Amino acid sequence: MLNVTVIGSGNVASHLIKAITFARGIILKQVMSRRPESLKDILNISDIVTSVADLKDADIYIIAVSDNAIEEVSALLPFTGRLVVHTSGATPMQILNRKNRRGVFYPLQTFSKLRNIDFLQVPLCLEAENAEDYVLLQQLAGALSHTIHNVTSQQRKSLHVAAVFACNFANHMYTLGSMICNDENLPFDILKPLIQETAAKVKELTPVQAQTGPGVRHDDKTISSHLYYLEDDNLKAVYKLLTQSIQHIHG
Repeated sequence: MLNVTVIGSGNVASHLIKAITFARGIILKQVMSRRPESLKDILNISDIVTSVADLKDADIYIIAVSDNAIEEVSALLPFTGRLVVHTSGATPMQILNRKNRRGVFYPLQTFSKLRNIDFLQVPLCLEAENAEDYVLLQQLAGALSHTIHNVTSQQRKSLHVAAVFACNFANHMYTLGSMICNDENLPFDILKPLIQETAAKVKELTPVQAQTGPGVRHDDKTISSHLYYLEDDNLKAVYKLLTQSIQHIHG
């Protein structure tokens, strides 16, 4: 059995805690959070420690906090020589304090506390300083997910940038689309079948093959009509920039 302690209470931490709780061969040894009330929906607050001084022995300590806090938290840990990993996509493994063995356990997914997710489908990107620790991370990852990747810090940074484009920016486009619908008293739901088909297509086609719309067609008349319709300068700028990017890639 592998004993795992999770430090943190945000979106990633809460989903990791739930996944570890139900995983075979893995024991959730402890959860530490400075804000235990934020985990009250998945744990008894009395079971959550709030100080690093209360941490017990575990095989793996997962620091699932904001990127800016990783270095500070790892430095505060009151022990040495143990395996400590973080879950950040954009932060190098070396940010962790050298007094412990270091690694990364990065789940490549978008997490929201209010939405359940099938953790078995989440790609897990692993990195460790030595082969023995990588085997431990593989054991943990194999109990939580069907997909495991050995990824360097540089590759993980590239993945995180790609994920921002594919997820965060795409979701922002949904926000802008929703705002345009709201302005005309149209429900955002009317766009959902389109969104679902757009996502489904890239399972069979490359994103380049799946691209449609006035930009790829160089339909200048429609593009000009859209820009004339948009009164907000920010929306105009976004529309122009994305159209230029599409046309650059598609010649």
